[in-house]
Amino acid sequence: MMSSTYVIGVDFGSDSCRCVIADTATGEEIASAVAAFPRWAAGLYCDPARRIFRQHPQDHLDALTLAVRTALSQVAPAVRAGVRGLSIATTGSTSAPVDETGCPLALRPAFADNPNAMFLMWKDHSATLEAEQITTAARTWGGVDYTAHVGGVYSAEWYWANLLWVFRHDAQVRAATASWVEHCDWLPAELTGTGAPHRMRRSRCAAGHKAMWNDRHGGLPSQAFLSHVDPLLDGIRERLYEDTWTAETPIGTLTPAWADRLGLPVEVVVGAGAFDAHMGAVGAGIRAHTLVKIMGTSTCDIVLTPTDELGDRVIEGICGQVDGSVMAGAVGLEAGQSAVGDAFAWFARVLEWSLPEGAARDALRAELLPRLERAAALEPPGAHGVAALDWLNGRRTPYADQTLHGALFGLSLASSAPQLYRALVEATAFGAKAIVDRFTDAGVRIDEVLAIGGVARKSALLMQIQADVFDLRIRVAKSDQAVALGAAMCAAVACGVHADIPAAQRAMACGFDLVYAPRAAEAARYRQLFRRYRETGALVQGMKKEEALHDAL
Repeated sequence: MMSSTYVIGVDFGSDSCRCVIADTATGEEIASAVAAFPRWAAGLYCDPARRIFRQHPQDHLDALTLAVRTALSQVAPAVRAGVRGLSIATTGSTSAPVDETGCPLALRPAFADNPNAMFLMWKDHSATLEAEQITTAARTWGGVDYTAHVGGVYSAEWYWANLLWVFRHDAQVRAATASWVEHCDWLPAELTGTGAPHRMRRSRCAAGHKAMWNDRHGGLPSQAFLSHVDPLLDGIRERLYEDTWTAETPIGTLTPAWADRLGLPVEVVVGAGAFDAHMGAVGAGIRAHTLVKIMGTSTCDIVLTPTDELGDRVIEGICGQVDGSVMAGAVGLEAGQSAVGDAFAWFARVLEWSLPEGAARDALRAELLPRLERAAALEPPGAHGVAALDWLNGRRTPYADQTLHGALFGLSLASSAPQLYRALVEATAFGAKAIVDRFTDAGVRIDEVLAIGGVARKSALLMQIQADVFDLRIRVAKSDQAVALGAAMCAAVACGVHADIPAAQRAMACGFDLVYAPRAAEAARYRQLFRRYRETGALVQGMKKEEALHDAL
């Protein structure tokens, strides 16, 4: 018998919006759809050489509409009428300036083509200087160290660094900015008509991990601290927010206009937003002492720890510890790597540079990475001495540093493309191992490893090498859309179908269909190679420090 209650989970990734319609009783994915961001796909508003990556909010609105309507077109009218909730996961920190109505400035004609009025995507590292200044100020200003609960180092990928960079570089945007929002806060507010900054329900997940919000020090950083960082921030705190909400929270129902645009009943409850990694961890089935790896263009690693177990301990070098960022009653610990799928795509672009234009190029490009994967799998661990560092877009964890760069070592005239590719894969696994060690060295217990995302499902080579490097079993979630499924679980709680997230997980879990077990001989070899990875990393960091000293002189 068909269930009469359904929910929609939406996942805004780096390149597209994904939507699933799920049965709240079983978790069955009744329909799904993906809609790309056309302006982003065309490379508009981005300057990779300057590490600037911006996304137009109109892309997000159009992709949301197309994805939801396409998914609904695949189901019977009874399913459409039975949709009760909708929740949204987004990349983060992906933030933008808004006016007094909560409208992103890029949606106003005066700023329609101004990249500084758009969403600064998580991979935008233009604010490296600002992040360093925030970190230094937090340690030296004589008051609360507001970076303590975000790992002790502020990142160029995050909220305050992005806001400050725009304020410094664009006086017109600064003057028009009434408030500053995360993508995961703006879209739910837009759908429910609660977009005015003073009414917008801000995500506990986004605020805690990226904006240094923590109830132990009174919420957001004080105005005194922000003004100490830069007087351009004078008065900004009162234009932001005090309270935050977890992803189980209902924030309203669809406005009539959005119900009509999406093709849904106006009674559909919209839940508070959160980041894709955290809702993805829910979709994967995270529980206490589980590490979930969300693997795509970058990776985010989420560990869940009971609130009373962590106590007052502060974990250095990660991307934050936030009570309720994944689910109520537990602290979500976040870490990650800034380039994973992006690193492999970069290598493919290097190799395809000389390919002819047209259909032939497209066909060859589609087969390039799979061919590399197959050939690299035949190489031994260590790829005949070739080694790499995975910091092609800086290092997110441990201890964020966006000024670092990737590297290749041990090259010879005999080095081949598959060997270089395997070195990148192994470096990615070693970077992930450094994150695991940061957690365990701080006393955080990890009993199991789960993985979701496109890279986890597509690259058997990477997953097997990670299992060997970790010397732990890794299970990969069955769903191709685990983030959207996690958002659907949160929606099922927000609309009252399930009492809490664990209950939604028990009813709607997707299960696992891939398991990678460590191999003893390879695990032993990778322990040796991991030591070399740490040594070469220290060498590159030392070179960077010498360059900085030389520049200062």
